[in-house]
Amino acid sequence: MLFFYSLLLTFAMLLMSPLFFLRRQKYASGFSERLGTYPEFIQDDRAVIWLHCVSVGETNAARPLVDELIKKFPSHRLVVSTTTRTGHELAKKIFHDKADTVFYFPFDWKFSVRQALKTFRPSFVLLMETEIWPRFISEAERAGAKVAIVNGRLSGRSFARYSRIRFLIRRVVGLVDLALMQTPADAERIVSLGIDATKVHVAGNLKFESTLDESGVSLVNELRSRFDISPEKPLIIAASTHEPEERLVIDSLDGELGYSCRLMIAPRHPERFDDVERLLSGSSRTYVRRTSPPSEADKEAHVILLDTIGELRDVYPLAEIVFVGGSLIPHGGQSMLEPAAHGKAIVTGPHTSNFDAVAKEFLEGAALRQTPIAPDDHQTSERLYEEFTMLLENEQLRRELGQNAAAVMNKYDRKATARTVQFLSEILMADN
Repeated sequence: MLFFYSLLLTFAMLLMSPLFFLRRQKYASGFSERLGTYPEFIQDDRAVIWLHCVSVGETNAARPLVDELIKKFPSHRLVVSTTTRTGHELAKKIFHDKADTVFYFPFDWKFSVRQALKTFRPSFVLLMETEIWPRFISEAERAGAKVAIVNGRLSGRSFARYSRIRFLIRRVVGLVDLALMQTPADAERIVSLGIDATKVHVAGNLKFESTLDESGVSLVNELRSRFDISPEKPLIIAASTHEPEERLVIDSLDGELGYSCRLMIAPRHPERFDDVERLLSGSSRTYVRRTSPPSEADKEAHVILLDTIGELRDVYPLAEIVFVGGSLIPHGGQSMLEPAAHGKAIVTGPHTSNFDAVAKEFLEGAALRQTPIAPDDHQTSERLYEEFTMLLENEQLRRELGQNAAAVMNKYDRKATARTVQFLSEILMADN
């Protein structure tokens, strides 16, 4: 069965091979590591915990978990893997003094997976947010490592996709030692895929415990001063945007509305930073890039392009309104939890299937404004214009929206980290 899976994976990789050349910045990062060629990792007698975070979101969510693992299990070593370049860069930045090494997760072939497991020899593997890699999980179990899913999330769309290959997934999830899911619905779905129900627990969502640390406070103060951000010209943050959302947001702020506020755009993928700059250069609005040297133009620019990795979660305190991207197109939306934790007025488009339960709860709590499906781009921008205008002209409304968002967040006990570590202790201490 795994043989045929490997054949399909190889075929898919061959089909994707042109992307490795055409879009090397995104797809070719860490290529040699993903094939199993890693720098030497000196082993000692300490057990190794391998934590896998896919990208930026999972890496940020893992911050409190990493701190607690180090505190609770000081005799263990921690190594962190990521899949994306952005996740890799952020993990190296925030875990440089906590993890023994940060590296790229291997391609899911036998030779690359076995080489990775041989290099790091983990006793425990923690997979953030339901990363089900059949070959990796099978080989980890074969190598004697305990495998746990942490902060597990299984959307209806992902469940339907996995269900198509249930014959393979059932065997793979059966090898997982522990699955700590975010919600009862997530737990029910993964049990339906074939894991033993006694191995599944609801631990909550680590993202509800997002906080602004000392470096985050420093960044907020720096940017507030540099860009002269103040309530006189409220800041709208367009967060984690996908093509063509930047254009739709800019169009929604056309005319006088755009001069009554300022806009910060944070594209979801860094390889699009230059594309968004070209879009801005063709508009009537002045703009600056976050990574450009400070200048007088910073204080007056209509648009700020946040062309950095890992800073978005820390800049939400600057905003009066946050538009959460990935929601004007059928992508399924990005997370609204971080701006909600800061009590911000949140606007999304109609496509929020990645966070169905969260979006429903926010809507029921009057903690979110959501635009309807529109027939074309012009109407989409019009709906955004109406939302932005209403919130910019009504300070009381946006304050109430932000307060309601914070109230929804405060309904959760925010003990997901403690609960997760408690469950993990059962397998992390099992061999001691």
